[in-house]
Amino acid sequence: MSAISDILLAPDVRPFAIAAAIMVTLRVIELLTTLVGFSFGQFLGQDASVDTGGHHGLDGLFLWINAGRLPLLMLMILALGIFSIGGFLLQGVAHTIGTTVPVTIAALVAAAGSIPVIRSTSRGLARIIPRDETYAVSDADFVGKVALVSVGPLDQGLPGKVRLKDVFGNWHTLNARASADSTPLAVGASVLLVDRDARSFIAISAPADLIAPSKADRA
Repeated sequence: MSAISDILLAPDVRPFAIAAAIMVTLRVIELLTTLVGFSFGQFLGQDASVDTGGHHGLDGLFLWINAGRLPLLMLMILALGIFSIGGFLLQGVAHTIGTTVPVTIAALVAAAGSIPVIRSTSRGLARIIPRDETYAVSDADFVGKVALVSVGPLDQGLPGKVRLKDVFGNWHTLNARASADSTPLAVGASVLLVDRDARSFIAISAPADLIAPSKADRA
């Protein structure tokens, strides 16, 4: 254990150890906040694509690595992980031949090498991970729709999460809580979104005649 900590704290791998620690911290925070009905990714802007309207400088780089196709938090975690792995591999190879790469040079090489890997990896993830958000519909379009409770149960306290598919076939994850006169709505329950306030959507148990079409949509 001491040998591992010595390796992780060595000056020549410090940037990569810090990147790995930030990556793990972001992931843990996201998991913990999701459990209490709040998404850290949404706070960072996960529900919106990164602005890639430009094609020069940083805008062009973000566009090239598919920033507009993945949630911002996911892209950050991916970039930190790839940078960290690349740096450790670089210094590991150097150590096997009895030398080390200066930390500044190693960080620059790892960063440069990470960019094409991030691009290819993010492109693959964008194909297999359903988009939870889209600009094709507005929040008002979700009122009156049936959704499935994914994080809950929904009550009158902190919002949970519901999922539904819009008319374009895009999946959405929304904050929701039960209406004032509703009993708690369990995870997996079909709910009807009847209103929205500044915090979240308001849900009630979905009437039986609306549940069947909703389940067909999810198939």
